[in-house]
Amino acid sequence: MGLTTWVDVRVTCAEDVRTDEAILRRGVPAVRVAVLVDRAVSYGVGVRADAPFLAQAARHGIPAVRRTTGGTGLLHAPGDLAWSVVLPRADPRAGSDYVHAFARLGEGVVRFLADRGIPSRWAEPPGMDAGYCLLSARGHVLAHRERVLGGAAQHLAKGALLHHGILPLEIDRPLLRAVFGLSANAVTRLTSLRELGVEGNPEELAWKLAARLSDTLSGR
Repeated sequence: MGLTTWVDVRVTCAEDVRTDEAILRRGVPAVRVAVLVDRAVSYGVGVRADAPFLAQAARHGIPAVRRTTGGTGLLHAPGDLAWSVVLPRADPRAGSDYVHAFARLGEGVVRFLADRGIPSRWAEPPGMDAGYCLLSARGHVLAHRERVLGGAAQHLAKGALLHHGILPLEIDRPLLRAVFGLSANAVTRLTSLRELGVEGNPEELAWKLAARLSDTLSGR
């Protein structure tokens, strides 16, 4: 079955989350990449409403958006690339191992980075801070050597799988420390596309990422 592939530009984090939920409800094979335009904190479905980082985000005037997927908190910023894959549960590309299929479903992201001379891999998370998704001990993260660039989360509902992730364009370490209380050592483990030398307009990068995701999931 083919994949519907498209890019959304200039969307807020809240709009991005709502769109992911909409394509999950439709349940047809799809690849989408969005370019975010706002600063926001997203948080997993299991996070308590009184989580300290949510209170800190509110104090800094940063909106918070609850995801339907798992994980904890993430700080998003303008230019970030948010990618998503939706597959019917019966689609062989989802597979019975979907819970552990970060490397398989996210292979297109690895290839996108390799095109730009950046080696990366899906790896066990560092387990440094439970409150920040990319530094927690759950799921898998996208690693460049010993640093963490991105991550992904999943939600299975009504016969379809949503697998989505984030590639930050830049990184605001002072704000990460202020909102999530991360140590100096923890924030140095994080990196971004710009820090790794990725150039280009975010919209152009989004189309190239979407193409790589579509190609790998289509067996090309």
